[in-house]
Formats: sequence, structure tokens, C-alpha cells
Amino acid sequence: MTIGTGIALFVIGAILAFAVHVQIPWIDLNMVGYILMAAGVLGIIIGVIMLIVRRGRRGGSVDDQVL
Repeated sequence: MTIGTGIALFVIGAILAFAVHVQIPWIDLNMVGYILMAAGVLGIIIGVIMLIVRRGRRGGSVDDQVL
């Protein structure tokens, strides 16, 4: 899950939780919205951690490398 996917999940969840006022008897859209927002935050955190790890593996500056 990338950072963009996490942001998209968060936005869709916020729309469902705060903007949609439809009553469906077999599903609670507010709860679905909160679950999507939580998944979006988790996706953003995982995406940032993966980005930091990936940049750390590329190596340091040219001064750190043995020629």
C-alpha cells in the first residue's frame, strides 16, 4: 500500500463518515468510514516507513564509499 492509496482510503472514509447521511439497514456507513480512515492512516504510516527504509538502502554519500 502506497502513500497515495492511504490518502485515498482516508478521504473515502471521511466522506462516508461525515458527509453521507443514508440509512441502510444492514450496514453502518459511519463505522465503515471510520474503518477506512483507520486503514488509510495505517497505509500512510507504512508507506512513509517503507520510503525511509528504501532511501536508507541506497547508500550514503560519495564520501562514505570506498573507491
